[in-house]
Amino acid sequence: MAVTSGDPSSAVGTWRTPLVIIICGCLIALLSFGPRSSLGFFVQPMSREFAWGRDVFGLALALQNLLWGLGQPIAGAIADRFGILRVMIVGALLYAGGLLLMRYSTVPLSLDIGAGVLIGFGLSGCSFNLVLSAFSKLLPPERRGLALGAGTAAGSFGQFLFAPFGVAMIDNFGWQAALTVFALLMLLIVPLSLAIATPPATSSSNVSVADQQSFKTALAEAFGHRSYVLLVLGFFTCGFQLAFITVHLPAYLADRGVSSQTGGWVVAAIGLFNIIGSLGVGWLQNKYPKRYILSLIYLTRALAIIAFISFPITTFSAIAFGAISGLTWLSTVPPTSALVALMFGTRWFATLYGFAFVSHQVGGFLGVWLGGIVFEQFGSYTPIWWLSILFGVLSALINLPIVERPVARAVAQPA
Repeated sequence: MAVTSGDPSSAVGTWRTPLVIIICGCLIALLSFGPRSSLGFFVQPMSREFAWGRDVFGLALALQNLLWGLGQPIAGAIADRFGILRVMIVGALLYAGGLLLMRYSTVPLSLDIGAGVLIGFGLSGCSFNLVLSAFSKLLPPERRGLALGAGTAAGSFGQFLFAPFGVAMIDNFGWQAALTVFALLMLLIVPLSLAIATPPATSSSNVSVADQQSFKTALAEAFGHRSYVLLVLGFFTCGFQLAFITVHLPAYLADRGVSSQTGGWVVAAIGLFNIIGSLGVGWLQNKYPKRYILSLIYLTRALAIIAFISFPITTFSAIAFGAISGLTWLSTVPPTSALVALMFGTRWFATLYGFAFVSHQVGGFLGVWLGGIVFEQFGSYTPIWWLSILFGVLSALINLPIVERPVARAVAQPA
């Protein structure tokens, strides 16, 4: 059942076939991404019950995004060194604990610890990022592109399922019951993670130069590589836009007279259409330059936001915006992760992708936090919408100069 670093195809055992690995990994991505993408629907009921401003909830979810990002390279480094299984189990338990603490929160501090700290660190240990790392390590190269797209799409399908499910739970049983059910579902990640377990790193004279790299050498190589730095900078925009829309779009729609049920279907449309976008990009990245795909995604987002905020908000325009946003939602992940693997190999993939994800989540922190602050100060989200547009255009330009080839490394010479 163990996998060797030199032969990904050897990951399969008597039951861990590539299909089983992909299915279980996709289920983990679905479960981990679903609840956190639905937390925006808890803003209004919890704020009404405890007389909180949106900045209170915004800060908690901003912390979640930031700590998810900061914890990702740490979780990735541990997974690269000791294997993914333990990291997944701890992450799932932290995630479930954070949802339960959020359910019993009555003051902002407990909300910050539950929704912010525990869920944030929990996501760093059990989210689709580590699933993609497992796919890169366990699957043969010819299956990785589509598998990376499938893992990303599964997270979107979780958003599609959990958004209307969460709204229905809140409307019929209350937000407390919804959070309790979400917490119990997170425990399913523990048995599923057995299928995508990776072995600890081992030292051997037969491994490649990439596999012999130390942690510090890998980081120095990556951050000294211009294309990696550009990729990381561009990923900031993805986090800013996604986190702001995830948390504040339901309230934005409600402010304009759109019902919570419609808001749920808008978020669900994002998840549903992102399945198409992620799978499509997973296929397209094998045929076209990944940097051009990323640039087109960021530019499309900017144009979609301009159209959305420039016309009156109706049920049709809201769902149409959700559909267009969905096509570009997490479709940045397959080419971004594929570029990291292409440039540096898979030995420190979880670590290096984790550092790229820090940039993504710093953007997410600012998108959520500034959204709450700006609304409380001006009673409008308009400045943040235009900031999202600016970042989209900049990222479209930043990704164009990326060079898509493996980093040049010195080859060890015989004595």
